[in-house]
Amino acid sequence: MSENKDMSSRNCDLDNEEEIAELMKRFYNDVSQDETLGHFFNDVAHVNWDDHIHRIGQFWSKMLFGTGDYKGNPLDAHQKIHALEPFTNEHFRQWLEIFQENVDAGWEGPYAQEIKRKAVKIAVGQSRITTGEPLDLLIHVDEK
Repeated sequence: MSENKDMSSRNCDLDNEEEIAELMKRFYNDVSQDETLGHFFNDVAHVNWDDHIHRIGQFWSKMLFGTGDYKGNPLDAHQKIHALEPFTNEHFRQWLEIFQENVDAGWEGPYAQEIKRKAVKIAVGQSRITTGEPLDLLIHVDEK
């Protein structure tokens, strides 16, 4: 994770859209600088970070709360990138590790645990469908 931000716990759960937005800012700051993943976002997909962070915040709000205006197909988006430059299971594993580290560094509670569980399912499913191989994980979600 990047060292230029305060990653101390916010002493709250990921129980509203503002907290989800903050998680997305922290998470994608790390992803954009990551040696394994940054290239895909910056050089292959040419992501507009402000738009992406907002859109993915909407995705997670829909996943956790059933709210938000997210419309899209994450699988389709990943397959288009994969066609340009193939993903490997390591990419999905790294995405999940950074995601869980960011959640753990800033939030705790039922929604924080739920978003980590959903992220595992997403990483496993996206990896299997995109690469055609199962994703073996040693990462777990603590039951706090």
